[in-house]
Amino acid sequence: MAIGVWLIACGADSEDQDRVERRQEVVIYTALDQLYSEPILKRFEEQTGIRVRAVYDSEAAKTVGLANRIIAERERPRCDVFWNNEVLRTLVLKDKGLLEAFSPANARQIPAAFRDPEGYWTGFAARARVLAYNTRRVAPEDLPRTLSDLTNERWRGRVGMAYPLFGSTSTHAAVLWARWGEPRARRFFEDLKRNDVAILDGNMTAARAVADGELDLCLTDTDDAHLLRSEGKPIDWVLLDHDGEGALLFPNALSLIKNGPNPEAGRRLIEYLLSPEVEAALAASQSAQIPLRPNADAPPKVQEMARGSFLEVDFAEAAAHIEESADFLKTLFSKP
Repeated sequence: MAIGVWLIACGADSEDQDRVERRQEVVIYTALDQLYSEPILKRFEEQTGIRVRAVYDSEAAKTVGLANRIIAERERPRCDVFWNNEVLRTLVLKDKGLLEAFSPANARQIPAAFRDPEGYWTGFAARARVLAYNTRRVAPEDLPRTLSDLTNERWRGRVGMAYPLFGSTSTHAAVLWARWGEPRARRFFEDLKRNDVAILDGNMTAARAVADGELDLCLTDTDDAHLLRSEGKPIDWVLLDHDGEGALLFPNALSLIKNGPNPEAGRRLIEYLLSPEVEAALAASQSAQIPLRPNADAPPKVQEMARGSFLEVDFAEAAAHIEESADFLKTLFSKP
């Protein structure tokens, strides 16, 4: 009998130890480039003692790949926090019932337009959709002034963009479907194709093609263009006006996964990532993320971008068009 009691006690101790160890780690899936997200996650580890297990995704398939992984794991979630670098796929997860509502107190300074009213996601540290150009090949005064100008004959074969089924290019397309309506959005992309737009694997690949002089212009994001310029490449960018409606600003988005293995640690990590210090660190990094808090610390170039004129985007409406727009663009830009 004594042996049996001892074995039961050992088993209980082992289970308690397992629970303690699980509370001391958190699993995050992040679409933000590892170059920028990993140092921040390491600082969280140092400050809290909670181990972070991070899963990153590729440049070409990021966001979509991680969202699909969360969907595939819905019966047995392995992730606690989803750090998306654009918000529409997060809204898809919300619609599928895969997120847990959580409204951190330290997110109240973030504008309501970048927070889910039900608390299923919170935005921070935004990027802008921009037109990058090779400074040795195109003068600033000669740049296209609006998004639709890219379809002009003058720019035939001189413009590139990422394959529009993934990441921020997919988000951009869905926003156009929502704001312009399907006929106008379809016509714009059809005109781009007729104008021999180059389709590349990702935003960074498109930006590098411009920096290397293979293309004159490309649609990309502020983080990719800023990184290449900081390396001394002949590249700069302007906010891309949507035919008089302003530029597109889209935030990183944090969400808590429903029934994740470590929800308490997940909430602590989300609160940490939403801190002013993290927004300031991302703004000062080579990714030049734009803080969403008013009066946040940021370098002059980032402050200049933050003063731009931006679209008022209904992200939920755009998310409702993401599959429709993707189906059309997959056919339009299908590889032979």
